[in-house]
Amino acid sequence: MRFATAAQLGEAMQQARSSSLHLFECFIDAQSDSIVTPPQWQFCNPPLWQLGYISWFWEWFVLRDAQTTHPASAVRSSLLSRGDDWFEANTVAHASRWSLDLPSRGAIKTYCREILDRCLDKLSRTPNHDAALYPFRLALAHEDLLAERSLCLLQALGLPAPARYAANGIYTWAQGEIRFPGGSLMLGGSEGGFVFDNEQPAYEQRIASFHMDANLISNAQFAEFVEDGGYQRSNLWSPAGLDWLMQQERSAPQYWRRAPNSFAWQSLRFGQLCKLNPSEPVRHVNVYEAQAYCAWSERRLPLEEEWEFAVRSEHPALRWGDLMEWTASAFMPYPKFQAGPWQEYSMPHFGSHQVLRGSSFASSQRLHSATLRHFALPQSEYLFAGFRTCAW
Repeated sequence: MRFATAAQLGEAMQQARSSSLHLFECFIDAQSDSIVTPPQWQFCNPPLWQLGYISWFWEWFVLRDAQTTHPASAVRSSLLSRGDDWFEANTVAHASRWSLDLPSRGAIKTYCREILDRCLDKLSRTPNHDAALYPFRLALAHEDLLAERSLCLLQALGLPAPARYAANGIYTWAQGEIRFPGGSLMLGGSEGGFVFDNEQPAYEQRIASFHMDANLISNAQFAEFVEDGGYQRSNLWSPAGLDWLMQQERSAPQYWRRAPNSFAWQSLRFGQLCKLNPSEPVRHVNVYEAQAYCAWSERRLPLEEEWEFAVRSEHPALRWGDLMEWTASAFMPYPKFQAGPWQEYSMPHFGSHQVLRGSSFASSQRLHSATLRHFALPQSEYLFAGFRTCAW
């Protein structure tokens, strides 16, 4: 995605749209296309609204030649008479998206097809250089990010997902840790291609030596923490984590369940209970739970710069890409940060969110990057996220 040519982008655009429509059909099949979920679920949107918004975003940047997401930035009007009234995220409050009088499913799908066809036509006449291809790469990244949010929503609502996401993985690689000697790292995105605004500008960072787990913490490892009373031992939790814990009455990760008449654990995956795979990475834990585990094991979470240093070292024993990974770093701008055309992507979240690195089984491979900075509120459990531990 970051360096895709026009021809590669054309193929990726069609694949992304097919995926978006397939995920939307999962809600249709469950008769949940107009689901009523709490508007305070800031991570999710009504499925029909989101499908329209994805195409509106393409139209805004590619067909309407908008330079930013500022409401006055578009050069032309939307194909939909009320497109901006419905889908301009800056002006359509999150809580109001559940009560909008949107077009029918068929009308939204027709809009999606028309926008894709027009964008592909414009792409066929676009020169192969970074500036000209930037709007296409941006809108493609946006659609891929929202596809993963759709999967998060299916999991949160207990609805079936496409088989390739619902299947359990078999994890047999050995645990262990790797020593990294430290050194100098150009932290952030490289010159050329597509880069998210929060990855820029790249700057030099000194990294002290550290030890980091070769793999993510497994269900078996996390179960030891649970069975040792980890959720009841207040000394293991940060003040913010303890406040969260007191409101949850939690004694295990969100989707763990005890098997009937047994001490064995099961896991709830897209509405189905299955045996908890002990060697699989623990998922759907938030940063407070990860920090408490680290305190219990006398370890710590890696800083995001340590994580990037480790991944970019290409150590053969280091495995990543199964889940997003919590880090110890608050989400803050890099020095001399400037907001990109998608102005509200990063800037409103600095200081309040926590950095996650890597990608998950639910992420498009186009987003698989050592420099990508995900971010979420510390209490977030909806993400396909886990963690690994670190030590000096």
